[in-house]
Amino acid sequence: MPLSKKVRDIMVPLADYAVTSPDKTLKEAVLEMRKIYCEVEVGVCSEAGHRTSLVLDENNGLIGIIDFRVILKTLIPEIAGSFSEKNSAIGASIAFAETGASDHDESEAGFHERVIRYAETKVGDMMLKINGKGVQAEERLINALKMMYRWNVTVIPVYDGKELVGVLRDSDLFLATASILNQ
Repeated sequence: MPLSKKVRDIMVPLADYAVTSPDKTLKEAVLEMRKIYCEVEVGVCSEAGHRTSLVLDENNGLIGIIDFRVILKTLIPEIAGSFSEKNSAIGASIAFAETGASDHDESEAGFHERVIRYAETKVGDMMLKINGKGVQAEERLINALKMMYRWNVTVIPVYDGKELVGVLRDSDLFLATASILNQ
C-alpha cells in the first residue's frame, strides 16, 4: 500500500534540493532554484521540479523557505503587499508612464524594471520563517498527507530526529496516492 510507506521512502533528500542562505539575494536564490528545477545544460524544465528553496543558517539549520508566491510578492509588491507597498509600486508605474515611453507597454516595461530592482532583496528579508513544523522521516505517508492538508502547505521539511534530511512535496504525495489507482 503506497500510503503505508514511510516519508523517507518518497522524500527528496536534502542533497538533491535547492537551498540558500539568508544573506543571498533573491536573484542568486532564484538562479540556484532554476538549476535544480531545470536541466539547464539541455534547456529542459521539469513540471515536477522543485518550486521552493530551503533557507539554512550557518549551522545548516532550517530557518525559512522561499516559494513562488513569496518570490512574486517580493518582485511585484502590489499583487500581495501592504497598502504602502501597493501605493509605492503604483507610483513607480505612473512615473514610468509619465516618461513618455509610449512605444512600450508600460505594464511590461514596469514589470521588468521592478523585477530587476527587487531582485537584490536579501532572502532573509522576504522568506517565510519556519516555526519548527516538519515531519519525521519514519512517519507514515498518510500522516504526512494529513499534516500537509491541515497546514495548507505544498512542502514539509523532513527530519531524522533533529537533523534536517529532506523535503516532502505535495507532488510526491500525489504520485503515491495516484499509484493506488494504477494497481
